[in-house]
Amino acid sequence: MTVRRTLPQRTRSLIGAWCFADHYGPDPVADTGGMDVAPHPHIGLQTVSWLFTGEIEHRDSLGSHAFVRPGELNLMTGGHGIAHSEVSTPRTTVLHGVQLWVALPDEHRDAPRDFQHHAPEPVGVPGAEIRVFLGSLAGSTSPVRTFTPLLGAELVLEPGAELTLAVDPAFEHGLLVDTGEVRFADCSLRPAELGHLDPGPTRLALANDSTTPARVILLGGPPFEEEIVMWWNFIGRSHEDIVRARAEWMDGLGGVRFGEVDGYGGAPLPAPELPSVPLRARRRAPR
Repeated sequence: MTVRRTLPQRTRSLIGAWCFADHYGPDPVADTGGMDVAPHPHIGLQTVSWLFTGEIEHRDSLGSHAFVRPGELNLMTGGHGIAHSEVSTPRTTVLHGVQLWVALPDEHRDAPRDFQHHAPEPVGVPGAEIRVFLGSLAGSTSPVRTFTPLLGAELVLEPGAELTLAVDPAFEHGLLVDTGEVRFADCSLRPAELGHLDPGPTRLALANDSTTPARVILLGGPPFEEEIVMWWNFIGRSHEDIVRARAEWMDGLGGVRFGEVDGYGGAPLPAPELPSVPLRARRRAPR
């Protein structure tokens, strides 16, 4: 599959508590074989799955069995530990979407396993259609629970549309462009590019400079001031946190901490080898 890791990157590790963004596709499944990710672990984070096209079957060690479909949010909490698998379904011809992670604050990073599903109603505004899957925007509020204030929304802008949105000035914001060419706070962004705006503004200005509709993902939240250590599928606060989680996963590939995923029909993923030097914390970029 074609995967673009737009967050983290060398100059920016976080946008609010958003700490990871994989932007993938569009890929024809007949050519790529689709998605088949065996059971694997997570700690210290929430996963946010959002599709543009295709369908993914989700199973986890909480016992959840659900499908990720376009316009529907699947949010999984893997605080103290969870395992899950992701497989594109036979109905999928083109796979295209984003996989996002949210870092949990220290007081909640050992939260119990949880799974939430939400299909937000589209909100029409002049020149655009908005689906708010986390937080609040344009008069729409998601009921999905998070551990820090967050904003997550898909926006589809009509050709040539200009849009101004009221936002929380305590939030920093990121805009990931999927299709089209979009001006974001006077910065021109092309497909697969991610723009960032520091806290302060009460309104965001967007414009689609394309002759076709533009689709973007808007992310936001107050700056996440904690330092995190992020390696493979784990988020901790120290090198030792990661070493411990890896050892507990490899001890039977699941065990008490992570549990087992029923119904996948294959072996769990082994963890890669740790680097030979201590893992260092990711720091916030200067404003």
